[in-house]
Amino acid sequence: PSIELSILDERTSPIDFSQSFDLVGITCLTSTAPRAYEIADTFRARGATVVLGGIHPSVLPQEAAQHADSVVVGEAEATWPKLLLDFSAGRLQPKYADRTLLDPRLIPIARRDLFADGRYLSMNTIQCSRGCPYRCDFCAVTSLFGHTYRFRPVEDVVRELESMHGRTVSFLDDNIVGDPRWAKQLFHAITPLNLKWVSQASLSISRDDELLELAAGSGCKVLFLGFESLSSENLKEIGKKQNRPELYAEVIENLHAHGIAVMGGFIFGFDYDDETVFERTVRFAQDVRLDYARFSALTPFPGTPLYSSLLREGRIVTSDWSKYYLGTHTVYQPKRMSRQTLEAGVKWAYEEFYSYRSIWWRIGLSHIDLIPTWVFNLGYRERTLGIPRALLKNKVFPHIAKWL
Repeated sequence: PSIELSILDERTSPIDFSQSFDLVGITCLTSTAPRAYEIADTFRARGATVVLGGIHPSVLPQEAAQHADSVVVGEAEATWPKLLLDFSAGRLQPKYADRTLLDPRLIPIARRDLFADGRYLSMNTIQCSRGCPYRCDFCAVTSLFGHTYRFRPVEDVVRELESMHGRTVSFLDDNIVGDPRWAKQLFHAITPLNLKWVSQASLSISRDDELLELAAGSGCKVLFLGFESLSSENLKEIGKKQNRPELYAEVIENLHAHGIAVMGGFIFGFDYDDETVFERTVRFAQDVRLDYARFSALTPFPGTPLYSSLLREGRIVTSDWSKYYLGTHTVYQPKRMSRQTLEAGVKWAYEEFYSYRSIWWRIGLSHIDLIPTWVFNLGYRERTLGIPRALLKNKVFPHIAKWL
């Protein structure tokens, strides 16, 4: 309470480096690490003490330490209070690491009042659980949060939801149904709040009718599902054997029947992928009338088994961390195609899936959430391909966005 605190977000406004701070804490992903290091170096040159944390510094603390006075490894809630006390007493340590997984009852309600009002589409984001019981080789979640699945008390989640403004919420859990019993309790508890919410889930939600009905009844509108690949060989190779491609269409149909739209995640560039994978995947997504899709080149994040394996094989081609995001960059050598083919294939998949013809075929005029789905499909098209600016300038479009 005695500390004067502010949050600087370079996505909404430029950082004023002339401001004076005693302590600067910077969190970063792998793809944002280069810029985080630039910011850290600039503040340190101006006399501020800098602490780096987040998933990338947690995985590569020695690298991060070259740009910081201290590095926080792992979850910060347990170590940050001690760091502040040490800093105030003039005995800041070079590293703070607590590998003990945090008791989720200690996760505080987020300080949304610190964010610049009006610069975000929504500040109603919340994380209810951490960790994952699965062991997918490409996933960086468990390198920070572990293989156990921990969840906050339902009453704490409800209390935080009640503190928000508006009824549209994004649950940022990696798997909102990682523990079905807890998820059912959560969905029961939030039903009276009359929310509209989106999240991520494993495909297992489709096999539990009660869980699915409770999700829909509590306001679930969109779920991101990581299908990853249509190849059983790929899924076995990367440790995601729980996915069964022959059931994908049934899963999507089941969620649609409950009024839940599906965003499917697909990754290209696994060892069993050749250049035919792009068309096969997009045609499948169109045939099952997938509401949204995200296509990515396989990205071997540091700290994952995939990265270690490719590094041993000499297939990592760059350590430019700015290219390590789930996009079109290829930072390793695929086994059955060139890097250029993989990057071009991801681009083609977006162009085809979000073409006007494809959007019309998948969404039409009878979708369960017609206007929002059209708007977001056009938004994805604009983001990845560009759409006629005349449409964006049309008076109807801003009104729809405001209504959403």
